[in-house]
Amino acid sequence: MRPVEPKRRDRLPLRIDDPRVSERVQRFPESVIREMTRIADLHHAVNLAQGFPDFEPPPEVVAAAQAAIGSGGNQYSVTWGTPGLRRAIADKARSFNGIDADPESNVVVTCGATEAMMAAMLAIVNPGDEVIVTEPFYENYGPDAVVSGAVVRTVPLGGADWSLDEERLKAAVSSKTRAIVVNTPNNPSGRVFTRTELGLLADLCVDHDLVAVTDEIYEHIVFDGRRHLSLATLPGMSERTITIDGMSKTYSATGWRVGWAIGPATLAAAMRRAHDFLTVCAPHAFQVAAEVALGLPASYYAELAAGYQKKRDRFVEGIRRAGLRCRSPEGAYYVLADFSEFPFADDWEFAMALVERLGVASVPGSSFYSNPEDGARFVRFAFPKKEATLDDALSRLEGLDALRAG
Repeated sequence: MRPVEPKRRDRLPLRIDDPRVSERVQRFPESVIREMTRIADLHHAVNLAQGFPDFEPPPEVVAAAQAAIGSGGNQYSVTWGTPGLRRAIADKARSFNGIDADPESNVVVTCGATEAMMAAMLAIVNPGDEVIVTEPFYENYGPDAVVSGAVVRTVPLGGADWSLDEERLKAAVSSKTRAIVVNTPNNPSGRVFTRTELGLLADLCVDHDLVAVTDEIYEHIVFDGRRHLSLATLPGMSERTITIDGMSKTYSATGWRVGWAIGPATLAAAMRRAHDFLTVCAPHAFQVAAEVALGLPASYYAELAAGYQKKRDRFVEGIRRAGLRCRSPEGAYYVLADFSEFPFADDWEFAMALVERLGVASVPGSSFYSNPEDGARFVRFAFPKKEATLDDALSRLEGLDALRAG
C-alpha cells in the first residue's frame, strides 16, 4: 500500500498504511535531503541540497581503488577493517587529532560515518535511555535514536552565532541520560565549537558519566585560521568518547561508504558486534584506497581548506547579494540561509519555489529541528561544487527578486 502523505510543512512521518510495518519505522520519515536530490533531478536543477562534491577524489586515491579491484580486493575484509587501514587511522588520529589509538582494540571501520553513528548508538544505548543532541542537527541523528530505542533531548544552539548555552545544556541532563551527540564542524550551521564550548561538554560528560559520540567528518574543512579540536583529547574524555570520521567529505568520496570510529576498547568491542550484523564490512577495495588517502601529505589538507574557503566566500557573497541573510560558516560546507524577507509561508514552500521556478535545490530548514517551526525560515545550501556549478546556481538565484511577489 502507498504511504499517506501529510502536508509537507507538518514534518510528520509518512504513515505507511500496512499493519505489518513496525512502529519503529513509522516514527521517522524518509530523508528530506535525499528526497530533495530526487526533486532536483526531476526539475533538472542545480543540486545544492545533498552534501556531495561534483568533482572526483584525488587521482592517486582513485588509482589505488582501481588497483585493489584488479588485484583481489573484492571479497570480505576483516569485519572491523583491514589491518592496514586500521593502522593508518590510528596513525592519523595520533598525529592530527592527538588521540592515542590502538588499531587492534580501539578502531572500527564501518560503511560510512552514518553507519558508525548507528553502530555507536546500538552499542551504548538501552531502550528508554536519553541522548542529548544539539540543534540544528544532521537529520540522521533522530532516526538513529529511534532505532536504538533512545529518547532524544535537544539543546538549541543560541543567538546569531549558534553558540552553545551552558544552562540549556545542563538542563537537558536527567537520570536517564546516557550519551551526548556532538557534531563539530557542524552540519548544518557551520559552527566550529570553541575550546570553551567543548570544555562545557567535557565537564558535563565527566560529571554525569556520559558517553560522547562525536561526528567529526568535516574536521579538515575549517576556515579563517581555525583548528579542529577533538573532544576526546580533553581531560577525562579519552575513556568516554567515540570519535567518528570517514572518507566522504575530506576525500570527496561520498559514494565509497568507508567510515570509522575510535573509542575505548570496551565500547569499540561493542560497536564491532553491532557493525558485524549491520553490514559485515565496508567495501574492501575502498578500504585499501582509504589507506592511501590517509597517507596524503599535509599540503593536501591545507589546500582542501583553502579551496573550500574560497567557495564559501564566493557563495555567501552571492546569496547575500540575491537577498538572503546568512552567517558565514566557520567550517563544513553548508550555509543556513534565512529567507524571512521573502513572502513564503514556510521553508518547504520556499524550497519548492527555488527548485521549480529557479532550478536550484536546497533543503528545508525544518528537517534539522525537532520543532519544525524553529527551522521554518531557513533553507540549507551545500557548496562542495565546481566553480562553474556555483556560478550557475548563483546566476539562477539572481531571479529571487521575482519571487518577492509570491
